[in-house]
Amino acid sequence: MIEALALAGANVEGALIRRQDGVALIATGLPLRLFNQVIVDGDGATEAAITSAVELARERRDRFVVSLRAGIDDRFIPVTQRLGLVSLSDDPWMPGMAMHPLPGDRPAALPGYEIRPATDAAGLEDHIVTCAGGFGMQLDWLRAVMGMPLLDHPDATVYVGYADDEPVSTGFGLRVGRTIGIYNISTLPTARRHGYGEAMTMRIVADGLARGCDVATLEASEMGYPIYARLGFRKVVDYMGYVDPASLAPAPVA
Repeated sequence: MIEALALAGANVEGALIRRQDGVALIATGLPLRLFNQVIVDGDGATEAAITSAVELARERRDRFVVSLRAGIDDRFIPVTQRLGLVSLSDDPWMPGMAMHPLPGDRPAALPGYEIRPATDAAGLEDHIVTCAGGFGMQLDWLRAVMGMPLLDHPDATVYVGYADDEPVSTGFGLRVGRTIGIYNISTLPTARRHGYGEAMTMRIVADGLARGCDVATLEASEMGYPIYARLGFRKVVDYMGYVDPASLAPAPVA
């Protein structure tokens, strides 16, 4: 997840991506917490490193969240309190799921549905417009993170799913060592309940296996969680969020 956020965030003009002293700071300035995070990035993480990252995010006035793994990073809860942060919610704001081992069979094809890797600006635009439509996200936010450099990254693949040659679903895969990370699984509201999201997810899994991966990971939305569980993913981590109290006001939508 950190690798994917750092890669996508680096496309945003004015972004600050910093990974040092066991803490990652992803600060893009976009009004989405997902793209403005302080995350423990290694066993060497310290309270001083988290404090430094939070201070930088505050200086930038980013709408950030400190994401701590429940039960794993609890030793850093006191520093969030000293920094004046409060819980984003009573429950974890983001579950991490994983699949291991990966199934060896290629996913079955769906009639009239074809998944294509984006290889040019037109394919990337299909991904951006379709993904934004599925997530209900502002187009310019997604354009900011899904830049052309992703098409040339050796371990990244941008996918678009077409039904009768019309873009209806998206996915993004990033290989990191033996792990294939799965992101941007989105389907247009008018095209849901046809299995396109499941097919896209398992296509990325299969492509990861073909490239030597034996683990697949993703962060699940409330809508997607039961689907991923049915596919064989299991929850391996919960992220609790800690934020500035003033940032709990609704984010701007335009």
